[in-house]
Amino acid sequence: MQPARQIVKDLILARRSELTASERGLAEVLLRDYPVAGLQSVTRLAAAAGVSTPTVIRMARKLGFEGYPDLQNALREEAAAQIREPIARRAAWSSGTDEGHTLNRFATAVTDNLRNTLDRLDVAAFDTVARLLADPARQIHIAGGRITRSNADYLFNHLQIIRPNVTLLSQSANVWPQYILDMGPGTVLVLFDIRRYEADLARLAALATERGAQVVLFTDQWGSPVSATAAHVFNAHVEAPSSWDSTIAIMLLVEALIAEVQAARWDAAKDRIEALEQMFSATKLFRS
Repeated sequence: MQPARQIVKDLILARRSELTASERGLAEVLLRDYPVAGLQSVTRLAAAAGVSTPTVIRMARKLGFEGYPDLQNALREEAAAQIREPIARRAAWSSGTDEGHTLNRFATAVTDNLRNTLDRLDVAAFDTVARLLADPARQIHIAGGRITRSNADYLFNHLQIIRPNVTLLSQSANVWPQYILDMGPGTVLVLFDIRRYEADLARLAALATERGAQVVLFTDQWGSPVSATAAHVFNAHVEAPSSWDSTIAIMLLVEALIAEVQAARWDAAKDRIEALEQMFSATKLFRS
């Protein structure tokens, strides 16, 4: 099993309270255009943040790096991992020293993903999003990408049972503007986007935000570009010994949210579930 990479963004957020005022200003510049801002020269980054070059070097060391070049190397590795294609992902895992059956290696990777995702999770943000999704006055729109469409469909299928006014956007981005027409300050747009991030989802998020909608994003540990416009972001670890990323950690968060939303509006949800079961019985959709 390859060791989990430390995300520079996480180090900054975890140690923000230890930073000086100048270093916090520098951190904001880094996070605003992450990871690109940290790939420029130390003098250009210092100028952009309005700090001295020693301040940049000092903050890099506070984050646990030997200096700014070491921090840049970490950012370059993150950027490379974000755009790595399926064949390259498999090659990266195959070059490791892991042994044993695929099931064991995959289970180890997924277990690590779940632990790292939960360690990184902001519980207060989780509770806030649960309240948003449980609010019947809000319209919920959901969309996913090529790989994460199944995650979006799963969330839609369950929320639609629990509460009204839930819409799963069409797979065709050409018709998304028609959904955006009905979005406003009372709308919550839930998006799923993991690496190789999809430009259509970023445009959808930007247009929805312009109309006052709140965007909730489920993404990977590096963070989709949608993070820049999202009100709430859940980062899940996705790497697995495969050409494709694992969305099991994302599903953990989704299923937990579904349970929390159901609990928050149980009386109304119970009535909807009973009515649905009566329809199933009447149509004999399932075997008794």
